[in-house]
Amino acid sequence: MTTLGKLGAGMLALCLAGPALANDDMVSEEAKAKIAEKMTSMRCEVDPDDIEMTEEGGYDLDDVICEGTGQFDVVLDAEFNEVSRRAE
Repeated sequence: MTTLGKLGAGMLALCLAGPALANDDMVSEEAKAKIAEKMTSMRCEVDPDDIEMTEEGGYDLDDVICEGTGQFDVVLDAEFNEVSRRAE
């Protein structure tokens, strides 16, 4: 097999394995929707790309913008209750 053939086979294997290598800590679309609802009720908004899972199963929201109060990092528990808020 040529070097180019080996490279192509390697790339194909990596592409096929991609879903298996996906991060298990990714936030589900359902959770993102519930977080968006929570943010709306708090008169805040967050970019879905700025939402990460915490080790405890909750959610870490970076760069949350709240109407009239500024920008914060917010942590929600697994039931979407606010645990902490830190001004940036």
